[in-house]
Amino acid sequence: MKTNLLPFFRSLTNFGEKDVFKSTQGRLTRIYSGLQILFLILFIMIVYTVLYFSILRNQETELEALVSQEAGFLEEYLSTDEKNDFRGIQNQEVVFAGVNQLFYYVVNSNGELIMGNEADQRMRSAVLEILSRRHLNDGEILKETLHLEGSERGKGKPGEFFQREPEREIRLIIASQSIYDHGRYVGKLFIGKDITFAYQLFHWLLIILLVIGIVFVGVALLISTAMSKKAMIPISRAFTRQREFVADASHELRTPLSVLLSSLDAIEMTLDTKKEEFAGKLLFNMRQEVKRMTGLVGDLLTLARSDSNIIERRTETFDFRPHAEKAIESVRPMADSKQIRLHLEALDSLIVIGDSQRLSQLLYILLDNAIKYTPNDGEVWLLLLREDNELCIMVRDTGIGIKKEDQIHIFERFYRVDKSRSRQMGGHGLGLSIAKWIVETHNGTIYIASEVGKGTVFTIRIPLNQ
Repeated sequence: MKTNLLPFFRSLTNFGEKDVFKSTQGRLTRIYSGLQILFLILFIMIVYTVLYFSILRNQETELEALVSQEAGFLEEYLSTDEKNDFRGIQNQEVVFAGVNQLFYYVVNSNGELIMGNEADQRMRSAVLEILSRRHLNDGEILKETLHLEGSERGKGKPGEFFQREPEREIRLIIASQSIYDHGRYVGKLFIGKDITFAYQLFHWLLIILLVIGIVFVGVALLISTAMSKKAMIPISRAFTRQREFVADASHELRTPLSVLLSSLDAIEMTLDTKKEEFAGKLLFNMRQEVKRMTGLVGDLLTLARSDSNIIERRTETFDFRPHAEKAIESVRPMADSKQIRLHLEALDSLIVIGDSQRLSQLLYILLDNAIKYTPNDGEVWLLLLREDNELCIMVRDTGIGIKKEDQIHIFERFYRVDKSRSRQMGGHGLGLSIAKWIVETHNGTIYIASEVGKGTVFTIRIPLNQ
């Protein structure tokens, strides 16, 4: 049993119930911060998009105005001086005057370069190749990226050193305008504008916005945490009042229930149940209901104490084997009524440190739960091991099993997988919650493994160095 079960139990996940207030506050914090971060992301996207298109559009507008202005100047030159070509201004800087303007070229109807100039001589061949490959209409903007290889330049005069031109990558936009002389097509003017600085601006703008976003995320988390704490104050107060009421009511109900049980015992002693068969049945039913209510009140009082965050636990060193045997014997009548076979596998002596009363209650809860949900002629095992300085308790049954979707809720208070079946069996849905609390007060963990129709295994691991 030890060899086969332990590796399987170690691979399981603990589906314990989290603190309701911490989980609720965390959920509220995530919602608040998520909304703020969502608005921040939308704001960054809108700002970046607006700036991106507005700056680029501004550059395109400036280039369109420039090419239109310079084309008009060239047409005026031809008409005023009655020239047929641009030979007179071929070496003058009449067009190359715009800010961040990389080049200007005038190409005739045959595609030949008539005149032009550029900021970097390395780009002429690449630009002319682009212009020959792409047909650019008037008013159209062409966006291109040029990659200029590094090269050496110099006039080669005595004493003059060659200069190394660095490798560059240029983003540019190109606009064109046709030139006419008294209605006759002369050629087309192409002007290129360097917008590399704009993309560098977008790059740094994105980095700045991301840094601002990261800072804002931290601020949003702080604000959301404060808001969630403030939202939880009335809920926490209401829960505290409810918890105090349950604890007080449970404590006050124990005395009248004890009186009722003692009164029923006294009445039963004064009656001859053989002659008064009907009265005997009534007394039996009343006794069972009073015992059930006493158990429920005791469970509620235990949970009320667990909610107070005050650990009421004795620490003692004792042999756990006799307590396990006593728990087995206490549930044996219930098991015998369903022909369920009980098995105990444990060392002859198992010295542990903890609260003997609480740990015995833990065994009773798990065994009682296993017997209730195991059909007739089934089997229930209780296995106690000591391994790696831990007490390992395993309770396995051949019962109906628990579905995967129900296993994460099984330790919640008043949770029942099958409510009708639980009512018939007399369960309140509190036993496993109490079991989990007992395990946690001993700094332990509780695991569940179950398969529908094949049974369930509960595994508890409790450190021995309490």
